[in-house]
Amino acid sequence: MKTVVITGSARGFGLEMLKNFRENSYNTVICDINENALKEAEDILGKMNYKGKVFSYKVDVTKEEDLNKMIKDLLTKVKTIDVWINNAGVNQPDQAIWEIDKNIIDRLIDIDLKGTILGSRAIMPVMIKQNNGQIYNVEGYGSNDATMLGLSIYGTAKRAVTYFTEALAKEVTERGHNICVGKISPGIMITNFIGTSMGDGEKIDLPEKTKKVYNILGDYPDVIAKFIVGKILTNTKNNVKFNWLTNGKAFTRFLTAGFNKRNSKRRTCKMHLRFKRRRHGF
Repeated sequence: MKTVVITGSARGFGLEMLKNFRENSYNTVICDINENALKEAEDILGKMNYKGKVFSYKVDVTKEEDLNKMIKDLLTKVKTIDVWINNAGVNQPDQAIWEIDKNIIDRLIDIDLKGTILGSRAIMPVMIKQNNGQIYNVEGYGSNDATMLGLSIYGTAKRAVTYFTEALAKEVTERGHNICVGKISPGIMITNFIGTSMGDGEKIDLPEKTKKVYNILGDYPDVIAKFIVGKILTNTKNNVKFNWLTNGKAFTRFLTAGFNKRNSKRRTCKMHLRFKRRRHGF
């Protein structure tokens, strides 16, 4: 039986991906720093009636010792770790770079970029030894070279994640390892929430124009997760990119926005409510 580990997976997109893997009889590993959320996620996955075990670990992805300790313990319970997804990430306040507190900058870079590098670094020796495995890193706004006001640090980190992933894929190929490395580009995800930008989301009152764009292009994590996991389950190639919101899809949605009210009951975007801007890139 195969095993998947997803960092930052106690809720949101990470948890939705784990649900899909669970439906495909994978051992699922919840990896998060939030203990309460871990317990809730373990309960949710445990109630799903499918084959495969559910494990949960409190892990700080910025600490290599946490990652190595989890992997060591997990390998006493499962034979292989087949899929590893670096999903843990935080947002930034909607501020200019000179207005952002240095501690916030350090934490964002540590989690969004360093956490991705350390996660990949920790699991690579395991996958090399078992001569098989898949590693995926989640992109975000900035990965495609786009820029936006209030996303200077976040976008910089995500652009670096894209470069790192492509470099890792190349190293894997040149060293002749049977490992697939890829990028996940989930597009614009909408999640109702109450919290802060650094971890639990950011209370945002979006301008009307932005609300309209989110309504047209945004999708919920469960919808995107089903698509992404489906791609992972069938993938055999290195250096791939699974892109939910393609240019063609975005163009079609804008073109038909006035005629097609997508999933209106669920999406009454109540955008005046608090939204978690998971600024994942296109």
